[in-house]
Amino acid sequence: LQQHLASFMDAYNFARRLKTLKGLTPYEFICKQWDAQPERFRIVPSHLMMRLNT
Repeated sequence: LQQHLASFMDAYNFARRLKTLKGLTPYEFICKQWDAQPERFRIVPSHLMMRLNT
């Protein structure tokens, strides 16, 4: 059940566009912030995120 829930949450976070993020998915929002303000991140955030095909 826990693995199923984690898989569901990963899929939801990559697919769901949120109004509070101006129509971006959480992943797209973080990547956009990385491009705009890279000094706020210590490492590239996309290297740490689970992807749908990993």
